[in-house]
Amino acid sequence: MSRIATLVLAALAAAAPALAQTPDRSKAPVPGPAPALSLPPIVKRTLSNGLPVWILERHKVPLVHVTLLVKAGAAADPAGKAGLASVTADLLDEGAGGRSALDLADAVALLGATLGTAADWDDSTLTLQLPVAQLDAGLGLLSDVALRPAFDAAEFDRLKKTRLTAVRQRRDDPSTMANLAIYRVLYGLAHPYGTFSTGTESSLAGLTLEDVKACYGRIWQPGRSQLIVVGDVTADAVLPLLETRFGGWKGSAPAAVTPPPAPPAPSPRTIYLVDKPGAAQSQIRIGLVGVARRTPDYFTLDVVNTILGGSFTSRLNQNLREQHGYAYGASTSFAMRASAGPFVANAGVQTDKTTESLKEFFTELEAIRAPIPEAELVRGRNYEALSFPSQFETLRGVAAQLVELAVYDLPESFVTDYVPKIQAVTTDQAQAAARKYILPDKLAVVVVGDLAKIEAGIRAANFAPVQVLKVDDLVK
Repeated sequence: MSRIATLVLAALAAAAPALAQTPDRSKAPVPGPAPALSLPPIVKRTLSNGLPVWILERHKVPLVHVTLLVKAGAAADPAGKAGLASVTADLLDEGAGGRSALDLADAVALLGATLGTAADWDDSTLTLQLPVAQLDAGLGLLSDVALRPAFDAAEFDRLKKTRLTAVRQRRDDPSTMANLAIYRVLYGLAHPYGTFSTGTESSLAGLTLEDVKACYGRIWQPGRSQLIVVGDVTADAVLPLLETRFGGWKGSAPAAVTPPPAPPAPSPRTIYLVDKPGAAQSQIRIGLVGVARRTPDYFTLDVVNTILGGSFTSRLNQNLREQHGYAYGASTSFAMRASAGPFVANAGVQTDKTTESLKEFFTELEAIRAPIPEAELVRGRNYEALSFPSQFETLRGVAAQLVELAVYDLPESFVTDYVPKIQAVTTDQAQAAARKYILPDKLAVVVVGDLAKIEAGIRAANFAPVQVLKVDDLVK
């Protein structure tokens, strides 16, 4: 055994007695405050066709990361065609600029580059990272993928079959089914957020190559796009290269992206059970419709979520994992999008402790609405402030932060303001936000597990009315 492994095991052994105790939220060590984070200024330019360009210099390593951002994604999928933006993005690099998919992959590899495509709820992206010496050639490939995709019928059929197989496999994964179920009961079938951005069995089965081409023509327009460059470059050096590759990109005036409809009004607390006979655990998801990314309570909710379930030492994880041993881990999150995304608390728990675990969930979701002790609030603030700089360790991480600024029209000062605003969150603000957004009597509760073993106990506990959902209804 290595010296490091020996020391780690010794430290864990020494810590074990303390971990087994019920955590005292007022006495845990409090880390010191984090310094504010600053970045070099973002150089903002525009190509001759009006395409905005952001450039941020990072000269420590001779690499560059380029993102072509399109400000539309899965939330803009037409009704009945969930997954279309995702499939369209995936198909872009399956042949482009006269190259087949294999030829394109070889060309990318020969440059020492990585090329990626993705579609999130509010944006679609093409990303390229490579040695700065290969930037011009790499931008040629990137522009081919963005502007001249092949949309080959055989590649589309292969991608569609692969995607459908992956979607059908969801039925066998209780954790995935629990995630799908909570989205469905919170938002319903008519709302984009009521399923995964990658689509459903029925929506994917009905997609055609013509749908993909129409989606590309609607979404991938220079009028809703932006280039973001991070790395060992200067504006003077990179702008001519971008102009050559993207300055001639023309398109029609993009239609406005229609925001998703308002989600259904929250119902009284209800428990939804999904049967998975023989499941090793019960998968619990407890949720509410949360907030949009531009909420004025963003910083306060970051802190509240960290304390409730957003860190290893959070209340929920300490309760279910450390104190009771019901789960390997438990967490909460606010998925903040252009429209109000879901707040979800989740854990996979011992089957024979399902009812007891639900009780502890409800206890913590109620308790977070009370005033948070000052020492615990300080720890939560410092956790967020100290972890924030890690998101800027890599070029890819920096680029992701700039994408978020661009997609949600956030001020450039968000980066420098983050730590001070987190540190300024007060007990009163935290309690007000928790009481506003975490509503114990309006919770949607999903449990996926072996109903023969868990249903009777849940009903007997009388936490809330119980409904049973069928897997076939969830995967539509």
